Amino acid sequence: MFKPMSVSSNISENPSNPKAKKNRRLRIVFILIGLLLVALAAVAAYLVSVAKTPYTGEKCRIYIPANSSESAVSDSVSTALGTDFGEKVMWIWSLLDAAPEKAHGSYVIDEGENALGVARRLQRGLQSPIKVTFNNVRLISELAQRLSERLEFSPQDFIEAADSVLSDAGFSSEEYPAAFIPDTYEFYWTASPEKVVSSLLDFRNKFWTDERREAASNLGLSPVQVATVASIVEEETAALDERGMVARLYLNRIKKGMKLQADPTVKFAVGDFSLRRIGGNMLSNPSPYNTYVVSGLPPGPIRVPEKATLDAVLNAPEHNYLYMCAKSDFSGRHDFAVDYATHRANAARYQAELNRRGIKIK
Repeated sequence: MFKPMSVSSNISENPSNPKAKKNRRLRIVFILIGLLLVALAAVAAYLVSVAKTPYTGEKCRIYIPANSSESAVSDSVSTALGTDFGEKVMWIWSLLDAAPEKAHGSYVIDEGENALGVARRLQRGLQSPIKVTFNNVRLISELAQRLSERLEFSPQDFIEAADSVLSDAGFSSEEYPAAFIPDTYEFYWTASPEKVVSSLLDFRNKFWTDERREAASNLGLSPVQVATVASIVEEETAALDERGMVARLYLNRIKKGMKLQADPTVKFAVGDFSLRRIGGNMLSNPSPYNTYVVSGLPPGPIRVPEKATLDAVLNAPEHNYLYMCAKSDFSGRHDFAVDYATHRANAARYQAELNRRGIKIK
């Protein structure tokens, strides 16, 4: 029997029906949203993958100079970390609202550190400090050169900062070596030379406790003068256990009003630290550092003395020696004497050994 078609079914399947159009649009929207979510999930997964990428190279340090452009930062990073890992870091860095001026600095990157961590440190300027060690320094120009090899400023920048900071602190240019103490310090690579000089001076000032200043005063010396004596002692002997003896000898000579007649001051006066034999015209060099000519101490230290030597001066053992001469066995140690006749005999043995070895006065 013939059954008529449902009117409602006709209506729902009619493409021109408004409700059908609405349903179709919703399906399309849901499909697009789904595709977008899938795409976002894929991007997020890729971002996570890139962010977690570990650095697999050896521990290294990145240096990003002042006024670097974005491309210069990228070059510095890629050169240090490798192109593949470097590009990942820079991509994340660019997403973090990167600013080259904030990245200015130096950063140690350890094996296993991920790209996101490196990028964040660059973005925030979280630098790694640099250890700076110096010793065996005679001239401020040497100190400036050594520090500039580890930090961003130039040797001239350091010298100018020393002139500014140390003169304000009451040091004359000849006294600058007394403002520093050899040790290991930490600075950021971007530290200003003024900051470095001030920090080193602060460390030196902390060394000079009330007790040490009182000990210096008991010797009739200022801290700078103690440093001056210590600098001569260090140049005179490498034997640590002999430094107190040598220091007391010079203190004895000062007390008696005798010239120090310290050979290291002659080397400093003529500007030749390689001299192996002192004598002749160099003894009459008119330099204020030549203690064969001038009485008392030279105007400042002839090197930057170590803490141990400063303490050796402050705690110099009592004795009556006024003369000393290097031992003829070339051990680096000295023969000490109370009287000049004994000293002449000691000196004669040493001079004879110099002659035998063919070491002449230049």
